[in-house]
Amino acid sequence: MADFLLYALIAGLGLALVAGPLGSFVVWRRMAYFGDTLAHSALLGVALGMLLQINLTLAVTAGCVLLAVLLVAMQNRKWLASDTLLGILAHSTLSLGLVVLALTESVRVDLLAYLFGDLLAITRHDLGWMLGGLAVVAALLACLWRPLLSVTVHEELARVEGLPVSGIRLALMLLIAIVIAVAMKVVGVLLITSLLIIPPAAAQRHARTPEQMAFGASCLGCVAVLGGLALSWNLDTPAGPSIVVSAAVLFMLSLLVPRRQ
Repeated sequence: MADFLLYALIAGLGLALVAGPLGSFVVWRRMAYFGDTLAHSALLGVALGMLLQINLTLAVTAGCVLLAVLLVAMQNRKWLASDTLLGILAHSTLSLGLVVLALTESVRVDLLAYLFGDLLAITRHDLGWMLGGLAVVAALLACLWRPLLSVTVHEELARVEGLPVSGIRLALMLLIAIVIAVAMKVVGVLLITSLLIIPPAAAQRHARTPEQMAFGASCLGCVAVLGGLALSWNLDTPAGPSIVVSAAVLFMLSLLVPRRQ
């Protein structure tokens, strides 16, 4: 197997394994629009990273984390409805990122690679950054699994039991921000949220416990990565969109299977 294909396979499978459990919380808490907002802000991180000439993965991670903290702070103040606030920030950060990229005339940027992913162009260095970030997210998610479940099932009851609800909610948003930052190379800014949502949505219909849903989402994500890479290799299609199309096909197939009672 060629090195570039091996790196793409490892990166895609690693992302799918972590995105399954984390995406389950995105589906349960109906946070898809929040994920979209963070994904759109990732392009601003790319632009600032190029402007300041720093590591792009670090720049995108820092940008997503800062936006997540800003969102939580603004939501707590309740100046605007959450969906309105998310819509303003999503389109503002995406547009600002495009403006900054246009102003950096000395740097040539393959914008389509950042918007739709360029999985087959991942290098050994990119793979190291990505696997490191995913390992951190997986470890933190394992430690916070029970508190996150408690807050997701019944927030008021979790608060009565003494759990730091606001801190746990912020931790979940920061984990999503890190995954979005490291996943940008795989499926691109505009398609990241789909990998967090589609496999868990397909697994939800046939799972009896949260753990079954998380495991099923990871497995379906891995199958989507394998199918997308095979489609890209044989038909010369973009790898990121091909993975999302494979995930969508798996979701449609899951609808044909009778739901478990």
